[in-house]
Amino acid sequence: MTPLLLHACCAPCSLEPVRLLREEGFEPTICWTNPNIQPVEERERRLAELRRWCADGGIELIEAGEDCERWERAVAPLAIDRQRRCHACYGLRLAEACRVAKDRGFTYVATTLAVSPYQLFEVCNDVLERLAAAQGLTPVVRDFRPYYPEATRRSRELDMYRQNYCGCRFSAVEAAMDRARIRDERRAHG
Repeated sequence: MTPLLLHACCAPCSLEPVRLLREEGFEPTICWTNPNIQPVEERERRLAELRRWCADGGIELIEAGEDCERWERAVAPLAIDRQRRCHACYGLRLAEACRVAKDRGFTYVATTLAVSPYQLFEVCNDVLERLAAAQGLTPVVRDFRPYYPEATRRSRELDMYRQNYCGCRFSAVEAAMDRARIRDERRAHG
């Protein structure tokens, strides 16, 4: 098996990438670096779930640095511009993952952010490709989005903690607004 560093945002989004990457001959080591996740209790809850899942599955987990103050300076001011905000956020998180990959001797790097249909897929992969190249790493870009329903089903089966927003306070508000809009549309047509 070929070692690969897999940046992970949470346990549920890691399920299918780990399975599929193993089928391709990679052995993922998960890297947690998510200074975007707020509040702190939410970050701790997601990390605890990832720790539990990795321990149960015999998957190595690296808990990398999280510069929350840098996130606040570089990303928070872009709050209302989702495209720019997410681009900057991916950049911080994936730069740290690539730094860890290089420092630990990995050649290949990937991210679980390519699972959720709510992420900006092309933007995320462009950022990963650029940052990996700058560190002399090979990005493993896969479209895991078709496997999102399976990841959702499996995570429920495993009784995993599942969050209902990407992680930052701005995505929490956007997700709540989307849920309210969908609820209102159902009521109007129901």
